[in-house]
Parts: sequence; structure tokens; C-alpha cells
Amino acid sequence: MSSFDNEFSDFHTLTKDETLKFFHTNEASGLGADVAAQRLKEVGENSLGDDSKIDYKAMVIHQLCNAMILVLFISMIISFAIHDWITGGVITFVVGVNVVIGLIQEYKASKTMNSLKQLSSPNAHVIRNGNSEVVSSKVIVPGDVVAVKVGDTIPADLRLISMQNFETDEALLTGEALPVSKDCELVFPKDEHTPVGDRINLAYSSSSVVKGRAMGIVIKTGLNTEIGKIAKSLTTEEGLISRNPEFSFWKNTWITIKQSCGAFLGTTVGTPLHRKLSKLAVLLFFVAVVFAIVVMASQKFDVDKGVAIYAICVALSMIPSSLVVVLTITMSVGASVMASRNVIIRRLDSLEALGSVNDICSDKTGTLTQGKMIARQVWVPNFGTITVTDSNEPFNPTVGNINLIPRLSPYEFKNEEDEDVGISQDFKFNYLKGTLPAKLDKRLFTRWLETATLANIAKVFLNNEKKWTVHGDPTEIAIQVFATRMDLPRSVLTGESIPNGDNDDDESSDSGKDEKMNNGSVDFKHLAEFPFDSTIKRMSAVYHDERNNTTEVYAKGAFESVLKNCKYWYGENQDTLMPLTETDREFIQKNVNTLSAEGLRVLAFASKTFNDNDLTPELSTKLTSNREFVESELIFSGLIGIYDPPRQETAGAVKKFHQAGINVRMLTGDFPGTAKAIAQEVGILPTNLYHYPKDVIDIMVMTGTQFDDLSEDEIDKLPVLPLVIARCSPQTKVRMIEALHRRDKFCAMTGDGVNDSPSLKMANVGIAMGINGSDVAKEASDIVLRDDNFASILNAVEEGRRMSDNIQKFVLQLLAENVAQALYLIVGLVFIDKEHKSVFPLSPVEVLWVIVVTSCFPAMGLGLELAAPDLMDRPPNDSHAGIFTWEVITDMFIYGFMMAGACMATFTSIIYGKDHGQLGQNCNNKYSPICQPVYKARSGAFATMTWCALILAWEVVDMRRSFFRMKPETDEPVKQFFRDIWSNKFLFWSIMFGFASAFPVVYIPVINDKVFLHRPIGYEWGLAIAFTVAFWVGCEFYKYCKRIYYRKKSLARNPEQDLESSSMKNPFEAYSTSTTMQTEIIINPKK
Repeated sequence: MSSFDNEFSDFHTLTKDETLKFFHTNEASGLGADVAAQRLKEVGENSLGDDSKIDYKAMVIHQLCNAMILVLFISMIISFAIHDWITGGVITFVVGVNVVIGLIQEYKASKTMNSLKQLSSPNAHVIRNGNSEVVSSKVIVPGDVVAVKVGDTIPADLRLISMQNFETDEALLTGEALPVSKDCELVFPKDEHTPVGDRINLAYSSSSVVKGRAMGIVIKTGLNTEIGKIAKSLTTEEGLISRNPEFSFWKNTWITIKQSCGAFLGTTVGTPLHRKLSKLAVLLFFVAVVFAIVVMASQKFDVDKGVAIYAICVALSMIPSSLVVVLTITMSVGASVMASRNVIIRRLDSLEALGSVNDICSDKTGTLTQGKMIARQVWVPNFGTITVTDSNEPFNPTVGNINLIPRLSPYEFKNEEDEDVGISQDFKFNYLKGTLPAKLDKRLFTRWLETATLANIAKVFLNNEKKWTVHGDPTEIAIQVFATRMDLPRSVLTGESIPNGDNDDDESSDSGKDEKMNNGSVDFKHLAEFPFDSTIKRMSAVYHDERNNTTEVYAKGAFESVLKNCKYWYGENQDTLMPLTETDREFIQKNVNTLSAEGLRVLAFASKTFNDNDLTPELSTKLTSNREFVESELIFSGLIGIYDPPRQETAGAVKKFHQAGINVRMLTGDFPGTAKAIAQEVGILPTNLYHYPKDVIDIMVMTGTQFDDLSEDEIDKLPVLPLVIARCSPQTKVRMIEALHRRDKFCAMTGDGVNDSPSLKMANVGIAMGINGSDVAKEASDIVLRDDNFASILNAVEEGRRMSDNIQKFVLQLLAENVAQALYLIVGLVFIDKEHKSVFPLSPVEVLWVIVVTSCFPAMGLGLELAAPDLMDRPPNDSHAGIFTWEVITDMFIYGFMMAGACMATFTSIIYGKDHGQLGQNCNNKYSPICQPVYKARSGAFATMTWCALILAWEVVDMRRSFFRMKPETDEPVKQFFRDIWSNKFLFWSIMFGFASAFPVVYIPVINDKVFLHRPIGYEWGLAIAFTVAFWVGCEFYKYCKRIYYRKKSLARNPEQDLESSSMKNPFEAYSTSTTMQTEIIINPKK
């Protein structure tokens, strides 16, 4: 029996002593060796699972056991059985290609767990029996006392018990860009739910230590850690066997059989296209069997070799043997195209799935944003607000505009009714040249700027390759970049060296400052530094000002921490220090709130000065050793607002997604204010939120805790799902995907961290980042963006829609041919010769030639068709209907009937025209003069079937528009027609080859009468051409009728009205419906 409750997980609600007592351990001596060994037996190794060998045999069986492969396999056997070695060889190649590609994909997917395991720390420092030991992280157990320091990877989930300036990087787990400051003294209420990212008295397995050191008690190991939960979610535990206790034995048996057969044949697993094609293959297989039986029954089951071959041939005519190879090759070409557009396709069928995506759930940090901090606003009291605009290169201080709003604070500017506040453009130039507006004291900003650059250890410099490079904490980097932007980096004041290059080449640098650096004269000498402490959330530095013979204290940190240590500020009087009253503090808090509402992280700055004449030895000592003294009675200098800027292309991409009918949602671990501001900036949220009632806004933006507290029923009853979820955990993302699936949404999930892996796997299409993405995220995904560009997803969606369109086209072409051949061959059984045997209107080799040779290459050409101009203005494809819409099904039968009719008309015109119905004798096996009419009729029908199939390939390029006017808006219809048919050269030459191939096989001796069982013809060519043209005219007339039908149908929705109401293009229309409902409720009683 375990000595502790292994199910308990709320350690953030326990004090240090309660945690030690819970695990029966001691802070000084740790666990005993015997206790540790016993617990290792109880809970197992601290790993994410044993390395399991890959079962290649099971993988091969898995690839072979799906309907399309099985039907192809049967087709291959049949082809060899009738001695059609070419067809059999082609189908064997197709089966091999599909199995090999599937094996490669499955092998790659099996490596996901290995990537997770690599995140674990191999060794750990523990205290056991009172001694510090280095042990393998695998033998760590709950209750162990572990020590970690900068650079270490945390080996297990810890409850911190002591620490010093301790920060960890949890970006892989929570998605937050900034290091997390920990506080071991903090205890959270037991009756409140605290998100994982907010439990700052815990440290999580696989996160890295970026600052300080700490000791903690191991609370969870292996798959019970937070990272372990992600690993567990990536393994599929659901089996095919139903064991539902609420069902009877027979119902469970039926469900088991159904699920097993569905998985075996591929009809219940995979993408919509995969499932549809598997179901189609099963259906066609049974239809083929029925048709073969019909053939044999028509001969009263007097089956000789010829009848058997014909029966097999009719069955084969119903199986689109070239469909899978065309599909595979088309998708492979599509994947190559996507690779050139920075999108790597890990699973080929995900390309087609992208065409059906109607919801994209995206992480924020590193996906929608750059994952780097940049200064946006600075407020210096009594001086004004400095804004930085047009700067989306966080490390480049030369890009962007700096403007000044004189005198006004951010709060005052936001609430200023007077539009003309006198914004000063090009603040840097005016500041350096002394041409600022009157009554502004330049010294106030200079004082703040010196504080910002000196209370900072980050470095910004041009490297040897003339690229801006940074060292340090992201927040300090943002501040130092701003200081460098104002030509006052730390190195200018202190004279310290810059690594790997210098900034002397900066044309905007002040020459006087450069001279000071060069001659060794510096303005400030560093005396002491009190580093950032997460418990007090501030840092400070002490310098000697060589210019004024003063000792200066500069401090920065979280605004509440700095503000409580400030006693003075320059209020209304620029020259006189004023006491900081409670009213003043409230005013500063309003400005903090204003900046925070814009999604900015706010830091405060303060300073104080000691004249050298007033310094005593005791005071000098206190200034370098007594932190409490140094950071007391400070003068408040100002605020800075920094943020993680969106990628430049994000807003445009979101807008185009909305135009394409795709919702974009943000699921982030960041704070609600920041998430909301970024979402508004990139267009995920409407900028005019004031138009919406509060209850609607509350639905639009939720926290992870709020969303997780809702039951599935409560989530399903929401009128719409949130557009932004902040402070969300990995489980929150999974619940959102599940909620979207319950609403029949076909969703994609983008992400880069380990925390995104479960949702990447659960989403219909998982999209990982290639540069900043973890190996786990990449291998759990279907698609990887090589450039981490959110806009590249547009390329993927566009290519997915193009692929879906093209797949629909060649599937229609191939299946319409199958319908035509099957119908033609079955009806052809009515032609009875003198021996009362059916005369086959096409020979088996002719049928296979049309199926494999004539159809395959034009179908590939259709797969290469360019995207339609309005492709991204259409709504997403129906994931349920897939490619088999009612329009496609109707087209398939109508084109099939027309093609069969054209072929039958050619055959009967030749047989019953000049030859008066002479059907010969034994014409199914060999040629004799009496079979001349039949052989010539077959040649004519074969030519008609071949040409009609090729004409159909051109006709389905656009399923509604005329082949001769595919771009009716053009002013040059004739030239445009030739441009259209020449635009797809592969399709053009495939059709030309197909047209020409009909002649050699008719005229080449031996091949014609011994293999194809037809003979050279003369006037019959005219009949074949005539009925081919008739088929072409029929196709055009049918498409004309379709245009009229769909034109009338579209009258129900006037495009002009749609544009006026913007209902089709307004992605937030659903959220405003409640506003409409409320308005009606209020207005109707008045009526």
C-alpha cells in the first residue's frame, strides 16, 4: 500500500510544511534510500513510457487492410488471371506505391513519443539520507528533494520550498513567451481553480531554469506530470472492442464487428475523402460481382473461357483501377507545390482535408505573434506620452516612427475630447536637436531614458554581418532597443564593450557620444546591482555620475512593486519634486490600466540621487549593500508598455480567412487583456466591441478557467463558441476542439509548443510551426509551416481547395467512364449470334485500354488544373459530402449514359447499317471473314469510347461553364479559349495522345485482330466522329441547362443584398444576432 495519496494533485494549495508532511520527507535529509526504492516500485520510473519496438509486420497489414487497396489487389489478381500482364503490372506498382507511402507516414508518426522523451532531463541533483547525490532522472520518486539551477531541465513536477531569483521557461508547456517568476511562499486557495500557468509555487517537468536556483519536493513523476499528461493524450487507447456495460452482449458484439470491419476496410477512419473512397470501393466491388453474375446468367451459366473473361472484364469496368494511382500522384505533386510555398505536407490526405476546414484554432505566441517583445508606449509624467509605431522588427532600433503626445498621459489622451492635442512628429529628431514644444523640460525624459538603459543588462548590437543581435531577457531587450532607438544604449553611458561588433556604424549615432567611448571617457561608473527578485518583482542598479559627481539609483519592475517604494514625483511643476499622494497613485493606476487594456505589459521606473558631498562612508556602504535602503523613497520616473507584436502578415491572413468563410480563434496562455488586444489588432475580434452587449463580449472572450468550468452541455448551449480563450491549458484547447466537433465543424489547429500536441492530434488538420515548433508538435501534426508564417496557412488552404476541386473533377471523369462502360457492356449482351451466344460490343483488351491507358493521363492532367479565380471567395467544402455532392453524382450518371449511348449508336449504326445486322459466329475468340462487321463495329465503338472519354476530361475542367467559354467575362473569347486549353499543357498533350492512340491500335497488324479483336475501318471513322461530336454537343447542352438551373436557384440570395448586409463576409455576424434579438424584444412591445 502506498505511503501517500498518488491521486492528489492540488499541491499548489499546500504550504511547504504540509507538502513535506504529505510525502513523509524532510527538507534537510530528503528520503531514505530504502523508501525511495520502495516508492520506485509503487509509482514506476520517471519516464514517459518504455521505448517500444516498431512492429513492421503490423504496419504492413494496416496499410493493406483498406477497401481501395483490397479492391486493387483483387483487380491485380484478375488481371493476371486473364493474362493481361501490363494491367496487372501497373496495378501491382500502384499497390506498392500506396503501401510504401503509408508505411513511411506511419513510421514517422510512431516517433512522436521519442521526441517527448528527449525533453526529459537525464540526471538530477537530489538529497537522500542527508547527502547530495546526482542520480538518473528515471529513479526520481515523489517526495524526493531536488535542487535545480540555471541551465537545468527540471526532471519532474516540483513544489518549490526554497529559491533565489528563480525563473523558468515554460513556453513549451504553456505557450508563454516570457520566463515565469516563481514564488515558493505563495499558497493558493483550495476552493478556487488555478490554471496550470498561474501556479507559480510549482515548477514543471521538462521546463528549463533561466534564472536563479531553487529546491523543491517532487510531487509528480512520469506520465502523471503535466508534460506526461500531454504524452498520454498522444497515445490512442481506444480499442475496436466495445465493452460498454450499458449495452447487451449482442449489441456490444455487433458494435465490435462493425468497428472492426470499418477499420479493416478504412470506411470509419481517415479523412473524409479516404472514408468516401473506401465506401465507394466496397460498393463498386459488390456491383462488379453482381454485373459478373449477370453476364454469366445471360449465357444461362454456360460459361466458357470467353464468357469468363468477359464477365471479369465487365466487373473490372466498374472498378476505377487508375483512381488510386492518379490520386496518389496528384497529391504528391500537390505536396511538392506546397513545399515550394513553405508548407511541408506530412500526411498526403490532409491536403484534401484542408479544403473542408471552416475553423482554425491558433496559438498566439510565436504563431500569430512574433514571440518577441517590443516597446510600444512610454509615459513620463509632466512630459508626455511617447509612442512607437510602424515597428514590427523587435530587434531593429532603426525601424519605426517615434512621436510625442506633449504633456498628456495615456489615460488623458484616450479620454481627451479635443481632437487637436498637438502630436509632435519625429520626436527623436526634435529631442536630439532641442526643438521640442515649448514648456517641455527635456531633462524629465532624459532622466527616464537613463533609468531605462542603465537599470538593464540586455545588449543590442550590430554583429559582423550587420544584423541586429540581442542578448538578455526579452523584456529588458525591448527596453534596451528603445534606448538604442534614442541613441542612448547602455554602452554609450558606461563605455562597456559590445560583443561581435559595435554600433559605431549607425548613422544616427551622436558623434560626441562615440568620441567618449573611443577615448575611454565614460559618463557613468557601475557601483552595484540588485538583480530582479521574483518575490519583490523589481531590480535596481547604482551608478556614479562622473559628469555631476553624484551617485544615482535606477530601479525598474512591476508597476505595483515600484510604485509602493516611490515617495516623490514631478507632478504639475516640472522643476520641483512633489510628494506622491494617494490621488496621484490612483492617477498612475489609471494609466497602467489604459496601457494594459491595449495589450501592453506595463513596467514602472524610478530613481533617486545622492550628491557626493553628502555621502558618508556609512551611506556609501549602504548604497552598495543594503537593498531595502537603496530601493526606498524613490522618485517615480514613468511607465513603459511593451508587447509581443503580431506578425506583419497575420492581419491580412485573418481577413482572407474570413472572406473564405473560415473562422479564426485564438487559444493562448497569455493574459486576457493582452490576448483581447492582439485579437482585435489582427482582426480575430471586431474593433468596435462597443457595438456588442456585454453578454456577447463575455462569450467572445473567455478565460481557460471560465471555459473549463462549463460542462459539455453548457458549452453546447452557448449560441456561439468563444473567439478568444486566454490563460488556457492544453486540456482547454482539447475541449475547444471537441466542442467544435460536436457542432460539426471541420477544424485545424496551429501551434508550436508541446502544449499544443494533444489538440494538434485531435484536430482534423494539425498545423505545426517549423522553425520554433517542438519536435513533438511537428510529429503530432499533419502539416508543418517551414517559415512559421501564419499566412502560409492560406497557401495550404488554397492548395487544399484546389486539390479538392481537381480530385472531384477526375473522380467524376473516371467514374462516368466506368458507368458508361458497364452500361454499354451489359446492354451489349443482347447481341446474340447464330450459336445463341452474346457478341461482345467491346473486347476485354479494349475495355482495359480505355480504363488504364486512355483515362489515366487525362485524369492526372485534371489533377494539375490551376485554382479557380474565385476559389478563396467560396465557402469551405462540405466535409460530410466531400467530393461526392449530388451534383457530381448526377453528372456521373448523365455523362455515363450519354457516353454509353454514343458508343451504342456507333456500334449499331455499323452493324445494322451497311452490314444488315450480321453478327457472325464465334467472334468473341478469333477473327474470321464472317466476323468482319462485328470487328469493324468494335473499332468504331472503341474509337467513340476513347474520344468521348477524352472530351469528358475537357468538359469537367469547369463543371458548369461551357468548355468554349470558361471565362465568359473576357473581351477576346477566341484567344481566351486557346489560352484556356493551353494553360494545362499536361492535360492538353494527354488528350492529344489519347486521340492519336486510337489509330495505331486499329491499323497495326496482329495487334488489331489478335489482341484487340477489331479490324481497320474506313467510312466508320465518320460515324465515330459524328457520335463523338453528338456526345460533345450533349455535354454542352446539359451544362447549359445546369447554368439555367443554378442561376434560378441563386435568385433566392441576391449578391448585391449580401454585399449591402455584409452577412456573407462578416465573420462576427453570429455574435451580433443576440443584439438583434434584444433589440426586437425592446422594440416589439412599443409597436
